[in-house]
This record gives sequence, C-alpha cells and structure tokens, in this order.
Amino acid sequence: MKDLPNPTFALSPIHLPRGSLHPAASPQVVAPVAAGGIEVQWARELDEVREAQRLRYEVFAGEMGACLNTPLEGHDIDLFDDYCEHLLVRDAATRKVVGTYRVLTPAQTKRVGSTYSDTEFDLVRLRGVRSKMVELGRSCVHPEHRHGGVIMALWGALAEFMVRNQLDTMIGCASIPMLHNGVVSGDLAASIWHQLRQTHMAPIEYQVFPRLPLPVDELDQSLTVEPPALIRGYLRLGAKILGAPAWDPDFNTADLPMMMRIADLPARYRKHFLGAC
Repeated sequence: MKDLPNPTFALSPIHLPRGSLHPAASPQVVAPVAAGGIEVQWARELDEVREAQRLRYEVFAGEMGACLNTPLEGHDIDLFDDYCEHLLVRDAATRKVVGTYRVLTPAQTKRVGSTYSDTEFDLVRLRGVRSKMVELGRSCVHPEHRHGGVIMALWGALAEFMVRNQLDTMIGCASIPMLHNGVVSGDLAASIWHQLRQTHMAPIEYQVFPRLPLPVDELDQSLTVEPPALIRGYLRLGAKILGAPAWDPDFNTADLPMMMRIADLPARYRKHFLGAC
C-alpha cells in the first residue's frame, strides 16, 4: 500500500522508533528469514533505511515518473519515515534490498499526529479501530524480483508483527496508474473502482471519503480490466475497499483506501503466515 504526496520538510536524522513495540516483536530480535534466495529483516540502522528509500526512489520516480519532493537526491524520503518501522527483503546473494514496506504503529501515529492516509482521506469512521491499527505504506519491489516469493515474505513478516504486537488492523492506499494505453487518464482507475465497489466494499461504518476525489462519474467506468497485482493480492487476503479513490497528482496515480484485518485472513493464509488453523 502506498502513501501519499510528500509534504515539504527539512532532512533530519532518523531515530528508529522502538518504544512502541512489544519487546518480543522488536525488529532488533526478529531474525532474518531466508527462503528462496531472499532474506527478510527489520531495519535497525539509518543506512538500512536509506537502502529502502533508494529502492523506493528507483521505483516511484525512475519507473513510475513520480514527482518526489525529497531532501536527499536519489532517495524517496518524507517526514513519516522517521516514525516508521521499515521492513526489508534482501537478495541473499547480492545483499541488495529488493522489497520494502514501512509500518506506522498506533503509538508512533500519536507522536507524528496522523497517518499519511489521513492527509488523503477523511478517516473519522476508523476512530474505533485506531488503537490497534497500523498504516502500511511505500510498498515496492524491484522489477527483477516481482514474483510471489518477495511479496509473500513481506506479508508473512507483517502478519507476525501484527500478532506479536496484539494489533489487528492494517490500512493504506493501493495505487492504480493513471497511464492507460499510453494515455494519461483516470478511466482505468474508475473502471476498477466500479468493479470492486460491487464485490469488496467494507461495511458502511468503516467507509472513508477522499479529500481530492478522482472524478469517477466523469470517467469511463466500463473498461474490462483487472486490478493491479498487489490489489488482487490484498483482496485474496480478505482486504476491503473503504471508499472511492483519491487522486495523487505527485505520483500520478489514483489511490484506493484499503483495510485488512487479521480476523478476516482466510484460513489457508493464516496457516501459511502464522501456522494457525
């Protein structure tokens, strides 16, 4: 799930937030998991966070053409990074970071004042779940490693993190490119929204509202298209759509607000990620 356009800020040292974590689940003591030539770990040092930020820049700016307001050339950095836990997947042979997520916990949300999603959506209806809610953001995978292994490794580590810290809800923004058949248009996002609102909407008590709505009613919603792979993956995990897409002009995407709850994880994924029946 991707966060939103970068606000203006000054570069400051990152102090990795440990106080919000249960000691048993701290990234400092979660051992790397090696499988299929990859290793999963939580960032401990600033240099490791910088590796994730460089990968994010390569994907978001270099590949997707995002306009990033960053204080350090070649890195995707925003003010929320200083408050987040950063999950990394490394290629075991090259040691390069090939996948990443960042996680904003409830305690750190209070410190920074909001989630990033709050800047793009009115999340007032989620106030009842915030005490056990994390925000997932800035997810990306290197183009040479976009296979099931990397994303499953990330999701497995995230599921373990949630359970060990007694957290039960994940939210974030899932991006849909505005570029379709070589033309910048919101028709792709409008059509995906039209499909998913009929099958995967959250109950009304959890629905949220975009601050800068994509004008879906003025766009073609009839295209026969599949959602991006990451969104399809979230839906298989039991995720729900929380409302209509917002337009993210900096990343040139339409962002769907999504929510996943541990209780909604299908049994086969609970067994895969958590060893639970």
